[in-house]
Amino acid sequence: MNTSFEWDENKNRDNLEKHGVNFETAQYAFIDSKRVIAKDLTHGKEEKRYYCFGKVKGGVLTVRFTYRNNRIRIIGAGYWRKGKNIYEKQNKIQ
Repeated sequence: MNTSFEWDENKNRDNLEKHGVNFETAQYAFIDSKRVIAKDLTHGKEEKRYYCFGKVKGGVLTVRFTYRNNRIRIIGAGYWRKGKNIYEKQNKIQ
């Protein structure tokens, strides 16, 4: 992977505890050739935020992220139904 990632380690631990996904695993959503990137319209007043929906370990993982200093900064991740629905709709999966 040529892209570099970063995250806050405390958020990583919290995310793993709350959603069962660590940010190391979340990186793999970005290498799915059918991944979907969408703007996060409800968060990020100071900086633009986005979602990446991509298949990881047999499920569709939703990753919330932003760009900082030419790096992808992961903010949160989880296997959420809404993300799966968006991914399947964009890839016309039924």
